[in-house]
Amino acid sequence: MKIFAFGASILTSYWNGAATYYRGIYKYLARRGHHVTFASPDAFGREQHRDEGDFSYVNAVVYQPTTDIDVMLDLACEADVVVKHSGLGVDDDLLERRVLELQARRAVIFWDVDAPATLGRIQADRHDAFHAAIPRYDAILTYGGGPKARQGYLDAGARAYHSIYNGLDPETHHPVPPDLSLACDVAFLGNRLPDREARVEELFLRAAELASEKKFLLGGEGWADKPMPPNVRWIGHVSTEDHNRLNCSAGMVMNINRKSMADFGFSPPTRVFEVSGAGTCMLCDDWPGIDDCFAPDKEILVIRAAEDVVKALQQHDTEARRRIGNAFHARALRNHTYEQRALQAERAFLDCLAGKRLAASSKDNEALQEIA
Repeated sequence: MKIFAFGASILTSYWNGAATYYRGIYKYLARRGHHVTFASPDAFGREQHRDEGDFSYVNAVVYQPTTDIDVMLDLACEADVVVKHSGLGVDDDLLERRVLELQARRAVIFWDVDAPATLGRIQADRHDAFHAAIPRYDAILTYGGGPKARQGYLDAGARAYHSIYNGLDPETHHPVPPDLSLACDVAFLGNRLPDREARVEELFLRAAELASEKKFLLGGEGWADKPMPPNVRWIGHVSTEDHNRLNCSAGMVMNINRKSMADFGFSPPTRVFEVSGAGTCMLCDDWPGIDDCFAPDKEILVIRAAEDVVKALQQHDTEARRRIGNAFHARALRNHTYEQRALQAERAFLDCLAGKRLAASSKDNEALQEIA
């Protein structure tokens, strides 16, 4: 298949939390013999902060917002499957309408990388233009959301729905030697976002206050003016090529979902699987569906308050953390690889194309019967 995807960026993780997801999915789709073009707008300075790495498995195209839309749609006409990912940040509404112009001869799919936000938005505004677009797509894919996302999209008129979760690419995220400059007891990596900040204050910053003798490391954009306890060190943006070093240098790594995703549940972020690749013990905030992915206390430690973080630090010595991290790693390799996720995506695409062919054949038969 020829696949043309619109997404925030596959070349950089700068203000682009889905970068790891895009890379894992499309890398393994390419390995299955599919040709992938990934088109991204030159916006928010993302393309000026590109990550190191080999992304030759896709044809990465960077275009100018708004002015190059027609050119991109012309290129997309050569594809069998056209994907519009959510969250480009520019021209989203425009592209969500205009990709549907390509539907006659190819499958057109909306792939949501933030289903809780999208569904929350349209449920709050019955006049939102996306209401009318949902039933016109050949399928809706999401990177999480579980039963609630499925039902939400089906209730909104989706023809077909597939949930393709985040996963682990063991070639990208794997154990490396620790870096003493990043040594800490607890590390958290995440950009400062309005619907996550209060959770970071409770689970990470207050935990640092309570465990003042421990070292806490914070990575991500936007935290420069945030008051922090003296035992917290902020290191700014961490490029994806440095995630393994950070994950393997911390005693434990914390995950904190945005509030909307935690409330919605069934949305394990890329960070969880990156840390599983390192085999490091993870402290994960609580959300519905976490035990569908990893076994609490055996493969992952679930935290609900700062006191849980302190308790985990006190109760789990180096050997206990190593045992949990190894089990975390093994489960991810067994059940949660991007190779498996790409196969799911491929099946979804093929189902859409088969449906298109069947519909076209039915129309041809109807036309022949009318002539007869």
